Amino acid sequence: RGPRRRAGAELRGRKQHAMIRATAALPPNHGKGKPFAQLTLTSDQRRLRRKVLAVKGEEILVDFAEPVTLEHFGALALEDGRLVEIVAAPEPLLEATPRGTEHLAQLAWHIGNRHMAAQIEKKRILVPRDHVARTMLAGLGAEVRDVTEPFLPMQGAYHAPH
Repeated sequence: RGPRRRAGAELRGRKQHAMIRATAALPPNHGKGKPFAQLTLTSDQRRLRRKVLAVKGEEILVDFAEPVTLEHFGALALEDGRLVEIVAAPEPLLEATPRGTEHLAQLAWHIGNRHMAAQIEKKRILVPRDHVARTMLAGLGAEVRDVTEPFLPMQGAYHAPH
């Protein structure tokens, strides 16, 4: 079964009780008020369309028309007016430090060529921890070390709605 069918089965299998619906994903600095709760999610968990989330003992139904990526320090707006702040969870990552800007571009090209999620910064690139990625990055001459921190990968060219 595909992920969409599993999500639908997961939602149908729950006991029938009032679930609060999320009505919008808000960006950081949205100015809509203070959250009643925080929800810490990994980068993969922050990419969703249809999901039931547990927050402070309540179930929140996220059922958006299109997939969204919840941003670090953004929020979910709930139908009752409350907000849930989204926080990026620390994750096991590889930090690749290049020799310079041209080397950073070369590393980024190889990472993109393998369709790997990446957080590209001025002086380093973060990717999910993986032995194949470690071998590739070290083989390309990067200094590679393990880190654990929030992962904020770049979104692909086809991420935003047209």
